[in-house]
Amino acid sequence: MLKYKIFIAVNIISCLIILAIGYKELIRPKVTELIFANEYKQLMFKCDNVMRDHMIAKNRVIKEKTMESIKLLENANIGLITCNEYDLLRKKMLINGLSEDDLALLGLEAIEENNSELIKFAETHEFKY
Repeated sequence: MLKYKIFIAVNIISCLIILAIGYKELIRPKVTELIFANEYKQLMFKCDNVMRDHMIAKNRVIKEKTMESIKLLENANIGLITCNEYDLLRKKMLINGLSEDDLALLGLEAIEENNSELIKFAETHEFKY
């Protein structure tokens, strides 16, 4: 009778361990992706644009130190807060089981979804010869 109870206890513990591993490896990452994917894509795209604007503003200040260019750089610095939000969400998603590859795929999806905005951005900022 004691062997039977031990056998049942070991089976229950084994099942609980399997369920915990399944939750950690399969369910938690998928739920995290479902909850945060859209927000992640938006923040990634916004951060990319903010970083580009910051680089343009910084280069403009280097080239011509006017009050207007300095003000644009200050505004671009404030915009970098978006990148902090993006980085925090990225870390949260990694902690909850998504891989770098999963996040890279979401990034590619964000680029595809915002393709028309990218084309407008490129047309606006391209050099005219």
